[in-house]
Amino acid sequence: MIKREAEEKLKQLAEGFPAVSVTGPRQSGKTTLVKAVFPDKPYVLLEEPDTRAYALEDPRSFLKQYENTGAIIDEIQHVPELFSYLQGILDSSSENGRFILSGSQNFLLSEKISQSLAGRVGILKLLPLSMSELKAEGFGLKTYEDYLFNGFFPRIYDSKINAQDYYSSYVQTYIERDLRELKQIKNLSTFQDFLKMCANRNGQIINFTSIGNDCGISDNTVREWISLLCASFIIILTRAHHKNFNKRLTKMPKLYFTDPGLAAYLAGIQDIDQVKFHPMKGGLFESLIISEMLKYRFNRSKENNLYYWRDKSGHEIDCIIDTGEENPVPVEIKAGRTVNDDYFKNISYWNNLSGNEPERSFVVYGGDSPQNRKAGRVVSYDDLSQVIEFL
Repeated sequence: MIKREAEEKLKQLAEGFPAVSVTGPRQSGKTTLVKAVFPDKPYVLLEEPDTRAYALEDPRSFLKQYENTGAIIDEIQHVPELFSYLQGILDSSSENGRFILSGSQNFLLSEKISQSLAGRVGILKLLPLSMSELKAEGFGLKTYEDYLFNGFFPRIYDSKINAQDYYSSYVQTYIERDLRELKQIKNLSTFQDFLKMCANRNGQIINFTSIGNDCGISDNTVREWISLLCASFIIILTRAHHKNFNKRLTKMPKLYFTDPGLAAYLAGIQDIDQVKFHPMKGGLFESLIISEMLKYRFNRSKENNLYYWRDKSGHEIDCIIDTGEENPVPVEIKAGRTVNDDYFKNISYWNNLSGNEPERSFVVYGGDSPQNRKAGRVVSYDDLSQVIEFL
């Protein structure tokens, strides 16, 4: 097992809450993590038909089995009725960390937790592996193109599975099945086209009408399917930052896949050499850096605090870190391996408007040499420690 950075936070949450919820995309390592941290707790998988039927037909008796020991209940969203019964069990004892609830459909879990278990459940989101987790286990890859192509799902590394084979199975087994179950998506071919259209727009501002026209579906359907991908942690949307400095802003969100390898597969990229010259390379690299920053936040049970900024004149900052202070931190993300003065153009524009200091301004690039420039700090994609200070 690859050691996860979220392990310590999971233990802390279990010490402070009667139950803990661990959510994230399929195959991100949730089950492996909770079993490793709580090896003595019984493990229950609600995807198994017999177990699910028991929990549905007699939830009170089902939970009574674990009243004293507690349990890990995996894919609990399949039996949402359990949440109401869990409330009584959790309230009957002052013991913390009794139940560990895991699932891959965030909106179902969040809705039920807010309805029945508010204040009783610590929340942890687990995305696939981070670069630092891979490097700590000796899986560090040679170039960022390797990361963009292979992605970060644990099984690719634990089981040495070819990335193309893995993502082919992943799309068919999990994404298509899960989302069709949730919304009864009848036209699978159209949904496959939609997934590919989203992958080709990775790192771009969403245009719902454009996606709908390309797939032959309505704007409302696009919005609904985007919501499903977000709820399943396949994609993340970053919102436009609200500071306008008396300028009109673009307000639509930007779309990022939480795993660049999945986006590369859906976009039809078949080997690492294709990544190097593919027009999507910049978007994939941007997705890599955004997801790395989100993993740092989520592994510490913090919410997404990343935005982007773009005005109507075309000035844009790829990432704005909202630190809770008056001036947020701008981060430009560039796949090039050689620092170019143009990389600082929008950073300087932002700093002039906001009064932000260059020491709080970053360019993350594809090279490996950190630099301190007059306009801001340059950091390598392979070492985000200076940026992480502000997360």
